[in-house]
Amino acid sequence: CVSSPISLPYFSLPHGLPPTSLSLETEVEKQFLRDAAWLPIHDTDFAFQKVTQRKVNVDSLINCTPSSLHSGVSVVRDPTTGMLLDFTEVLLENTSLSAKNSLSLQRQPGPPSESLRGSNTNYPFLPGGMEELTLDQIQKKSELEEDIDFENDLLRIPPGLKVGMDFTDKDAKIAKAEVNLMSLLSTLNDITYLQPEDVVSSSTPSEKGKDDKSKPKGNSEENKKWAVPVNITSPCDDFYKRIPNPAFKWPFELDVFQKQAVLRLEAHDSVFVAAHTSAGKTVVAEYAIALSQKHMTRTIYTSPIKALSNQKFRDFKNTFGDVGLLTGDVQLSPESSCLIMTTEILRSMLYNGSEVIRDLEWVIFDEVHYINDAERGVVWEEVLIMLPDHVSIILLSATVPNALEFSDWIGRIKKKHIYVISTMKRPVPLEHYLYTGNSTKTQKEMFLLMDATGNFLTKGYYAAVDAKKERTSKHAQSFGTKSTSHNTSASQDRSVWLTLLHFLSQRQQTPVVAFTFSRTRCDDNARSLDSMDMTTSIEKAEIHSFFQKSLSRLRGGDRQLPQILVMRDLLKRGIAVHHSGILPILKEVIEMLFSRGLVKVLFATETFAMGVNMPARTVVFDSIRKHDGTGFRNLLPGEYIQMAGRAGRRGLDATGTVIILCKAGVQEMSDLRVMMLGKPTTLQSQFRLTYTMILNLLRVEALRVTDMMRRSFSESHRDTQAHEKRISELKKMVSSLPPLDTEGQLSDMLPYYHTVTELRTTTEALQRAILESVNGLKALSVGRVVLVNNKQHLNALGVILQVSSDSVNRTFTALIICEKGNEEREGEGKENNNTFPHFYNTALFIPEGPCSHTVQKLKLQDISAITVKTLKVIPDRIIDNYNKRQQPRFRLDPPGQAISTATQELLRLAEANSSGIATLDPVNDLQLKSVDVVEDSMRVRVLQDILREFNCIHSPTFFALVKERMSVQEELDRLLFLVSDQSLSLLPEYHQRIKVLQSLQYVDSSGAVQLKGRVACQISSHELLLTELLFENVLSPLAPEDSAALLSCLVFTQNTQVEPHITSTLKEGIDRVLSVAKRIGELQRDCGIPQTAEEFVGQFKFGLTEVVYCWARGMPFAEIAQLTDVQEGTVVRCIQRLDEVLKEVRQAARIVGDSVLGSKMEKASLAIRRDIVFTASLYTH
Repeated sequence: CVSSPISLPYFSLPHGLPPTSLSLETEVEKQFLRDAAWLPIHDTDFAFQKVTQRKVNVDSLINCTPSSLHSGVSVVRDPTTGMLLDFTEVLLENTSLSAKNSLSLQRQPGPPSESLRGSNTNYPFLPGGMEELTLDQIQKKSELEEDIDFENDLLRIPPGLKVGMDFTDKDAKIAKAEVNLMSLLSTLNDITYLQPEDVVSSSTPSEKGKDDKSKPKGNSEENKKWAVPVNITSPCDDFYKRIPNPAFKWPFELDVFQKQAVLRLEAHDSVFVAAHTSAGKTVVAEYAIALSQKHMTRTIYTSPIKALSNQKFRDFKNTFGDVGLLTGDVQLSPESSCLIMTTEILRSMLYNGSEVIRDLEWVIFDEVHYINDAERGVVWEEVLIMLPDHVSIILLSATVPNALEFSDWIGRIKKKHIYVISTMKRPVPLEHYLYTGNSTKTQKEMFLLMDATGNFLTKGYYAAVDAKKERTSKHAQSFGTKSTSHNTSASQDRSVWLTLLHFLSQRQQTPVVAFTFSRTRCDDNARSLDSMDMTTSIEKAEIHSFFQKSLSRLRGGDRQLPQILVMRDLLKRGIAVHHSGILPILKEVIEMLFSRGLVKVLFATETFAMGVNMPARTVVFDSIRKHDGTGFRNLLPGEYIQMAGRAGRRGLDATGTVIILCKAGVQEMSDLRVMMLGKPTTLQSQFRLTYTMILNLLRVEALRVTDMMRRSFSESHRDTQAHEKRISELKKMVSSLPPLDTEGQLSDMLPYYHTVTELRTTTEALQRAILESVNGLKALSVGRVVLVNNKQHLNALGVILQVSSDSVNRTFTALIICEKGNEEREGEGKENNNTFPHFYNTALFIPEGPCSHTVQKLKLQDISAITVKTLKVIPDRIIDNYNKRQQPRFRLDPPGQAISTATQELLRLAEANSSGIATLDPVNDLQLKSVDVVEDSMRVRVLQDILREFNCIHSPTFFALVKERMSVQEELDRLLFLVSDQSLSLLPEYHQRIKVLQSLQYVDSSGAVQLKGRVACQISSHELLLTELLFENVLSPLAPEDSAALLSCLVFTQNTQVEPHITSTLKEGIDRVLSVAKRIGELQRDCGIPQTAEEFVGQFKFGLTEVVYCWARGMPFAEIAQLTDVQEGTVVRCIQRLDEVLKEVRQAARIVGDSVLGSKMEKASLAIRRDIVFTASLYTH
């Protein structure tokens, strides 16, 4: 340091003094020891006394964050010259909005650290299509709010004071100018849409008339379809005129469907593109990304599978450069304009109000048909429902039959049009063959089953059957028996494969993908081809160098893993295997070599076809049966098409070849036909309630779970719009009816009506139960006397003549007595006033004039009671005679003997029991003992007794009044129910889950989310179990490696044969986890959720605890693989997913404030993140 006083010349240096080195001691002393802020206030140690004299600064305790400015300055300009004339102060709106209290996009951005993933205390942005609160809802007060009158009854003296304020108005009362409230409201921009009402109400009658005339147009608007099918048959000629400078240019001419999609994107519309794989759907995604780069906005591309995300990242990165990737364990350049992520991450970003959503222009959903996935389909629906209004949606899917219905649902919940573009055209047509060869002699036995134009050739099928039969018969002659089983021995398999591959490589049909529906089968088939060599020496060298280079970043020990060595030998000969048991890095090496055409034969499971876009020249099906977790079944048309579609490379092959092996015997023709020509699977909703979803929506007052349920695809059949239109019509009708006169005799009319209605519905339910039961149907046999009620008959007796054998809509042919002149069914149109459903009457029908009869087919609902009587009848004679007399010639003949006897009997019965006839009691006579039936029949008796007490029946005006009004009211009630939340199919389950959450104290009785609920929001799967473990301190006493091992039960789903050897602490841990799981399972059961505690506990599998424990303690991978029968790839996948769980637990521990557990999880995470398990994907480098 320069100590001498500075003389002038130094100052005159251009930049002052040259830099000097600081003395560290003085700096440290100044910064830490002398800085009062660093020192403790109370127990100041003596040593500090010497160093510092603390100045007391009281003001520093008053710390208040500055409130945001509520006004800004705006300039007033001269409208003609643009000169500045003045500045005025403008009040700013929405200054207090923040991510913690508002769904609006105008809220202030949160802290930068939370901008990407959001925070679980943030509100989400308002989902598109959800209505903001209406004025009525805002005005509705809760019980605690009361109106305050600011003129009278004001309290004057505060508690504890002697004198108070005097509020009386001293000045003379000046006539107050009336304040126009609407003008005040208009300052609140959210509520501007209230003004038109005001205008209408004050308008003159003539204007009103005009208004009504313009209404119908509005209604026709409302009935519009949201999904708009786009015609792609006519060529799109003016494409380049309409888009002179496109955002992205391709080296090839676009197909019509691609041009149509691009035109829609330019108009910023949402599209649903359904086309076969390799038809070029990616073009649509690329154009959207290019557009968003041009508009300086962002695009999110989501895919169901991590491998697919990685590949798309590489492809788009090469095309656009500015691309980021977010998956569970990787985060690459998240600030890019195009983000690729898994759907789960997008869901959590939406719930947590991430700032990325503000700049979002497009969300691209790839492989939308994945919404059928039972486990994860619900995530797609949640994301689609939660997306804000300004985001446009692009859906890319394989061909699905109900694209329009699905798009209509999205359009309806988002209130925007979705343009549906679907094409069935394949760029490379497919030819399907049957192959029966199994030796050099028979290697050419390949029969065309379906040609490129889609004709099914039975000739080829029979040729294959013959070729196979010839061989089996010879075989059978020598052995005496003929056996066709689904299974073949390994040696037979081997000879078939050798023959086929030899044949294909001769015809230059490689590369081949062989779909095999079992992992062990894949491995065995590949290993059995030890004598095949399909690569040239140049290719061998290329494979070798690529393989070495890709694995160069593995540790030495990991390069010697048995799986890697086996695969290296296979790859050199041009053979490879691809399934979930293969190490991820190997899978990627194989995919890359395959796309370069160096792998000639790839044995793969179905996952290879799901997302990985790697076409081959030929696809071979090892069999067409697969095990789907419950049992073996044939492939569905959708699955077959998805896999067969891998055949044929665009621009390389004229047609793609699909071969089905006939190893044991030729498959049934009907099966093959259905599989090749059947309809692909329709999109179906897999929506279900999850605790995370419920808690995330409960956090935010403005979003209700019922809104989410109402908008789900499973509820898309509810056409609320049409219902609401009808409701408003009915409401008008009700208000136009004359008011009910409820005086005097009619005072108990409404309760009477409700009682009758309840009686009617209960009786109907009872009837249904009786008629569905065995005893009830026994009672309804020929000769039974029944009570008939329908539009034509009221309480008329009939006798059953015939019962149809059709069990679905069973009909009963019966002879019924009626008035003369009422035999025909014409009475249906003219409802006479007595057939009046709202009027309960037990009196039997007795004809006033001569008694006549009719024979009719009755449905179940026409029979209102089964009496205790039976008659002897001769059904055939009665029916024949009646049918004969229906012909004009015999119309006037007298009825036959059989009919007149039966009619007389019925009439006699009716007259004998005119006030009501004894009927079979469902409980005592028909022996129906189910709870519902017993309760209903008791209720019916009670209601019948109540009805005798009412007065209003005696009033002469009763019928006329009630009838019309009540039928309207009833329809109105029914529609209101359909529109209300009460009719949601998942509502009961929602209440059960809320009950579970309340009893575990995740939410309180009013539905506010508590601390435990906040923690559970952080966790994506098995949220209840993990949160309970956290709060019961199960993880705290364990070492990091123990807790990692224990949590592996949440991510591991397979059954293992090997019993793990584990330490006693782990055993105790497992017992505690199981007991917590059992407790939750039992609680769910008690709250009515239909899953047994055993099933709930059974989801957690502890087969990998030992493996994870050893891995976390640093054991090399080669040794770990020996500990278990689970394949390497599965182990890696589990440990990767475990890392995501550990991250979530760490977040959760932070919320609870348990820093020890947080750092322990951090340690566990570091311990498992090493070596081959966490090698970065080759696609992302």
